[in-house]
Amino acid sequence: MTNEEILRHIDHTQLKAFATWKDIETLCEEALEYKTASVCVPPSYVKRIRDAYGEKINICTVIGFPLGYSVTAAKVTEASEAIKDGAREIDMVVNISDVKNGLFDKVEEEIRTIKMACGGHILKVIIETCYLTEEEKIALCKAVTAAGADYIKTSTGFGTGGATLADVRLFKDHIGADVKIKAAGGVKTREDLETFLEEGCERIGTSSAVGILNDGKAESY
Repeated sequence: MTNEEILRHIDHTQLKAFATWKDIETLCEEALEYKTASVCVPPSYVKRIRDAYGEKINICTVIGFPLGYSVTAAKVTEASEAIKDGAREIDMVVNISDVKNGLFDKVEEEIRTIKMACGGHILKVIIETCYLTEEEKIALCKAVTAAGADYIKTSTGFGTGGATLADVRLFKDHIGADVKIKAAGGVKTREDLETFLEEGCERIGTSSAVGILNDGKAESY
């Protein structure tokens, strides 16, 4: 697998709370140079990126991030504002408390509501696998599918664990045919990148891919 083949599946990510505009500019310049799938950035930087780079950058941002327990109306507002500012892709965190309480109908309805707010834009649903049982993961595969989301995503990168091959394989067994998979968190080597893609991930969220493929250095996400 060539570097170019890997990079076109990468959501080049900078989500640190203390990310500066200089950090974001570097991310965007790398995304343009290496032709990554997108940049994944805090919502507060979406408009500034669009103003600076226009349509050259595919902007992904996060909502309800990283804990997921914002009320649905807040998440809808976040998604709507991000799209208005220029985001084309939204990565939302499910309400993990609702999941742990077994309220899967409520979780499904929230995903559906946010997908409606996204319109034709891509919605990726972060389920934060490190906190879930296998049964909960399977139930969320069904909820994500039924709600019409475009992707199921393993992790925020801010939890107690990140993507695992076991979870990706579980997703493949239980998601609908139209749902894609994004792995995030802990993907830190070239072997990791290749393996997750070979296992069927369409996207990988990481701050490390450019560094790994250039000089072997991995960042924290």
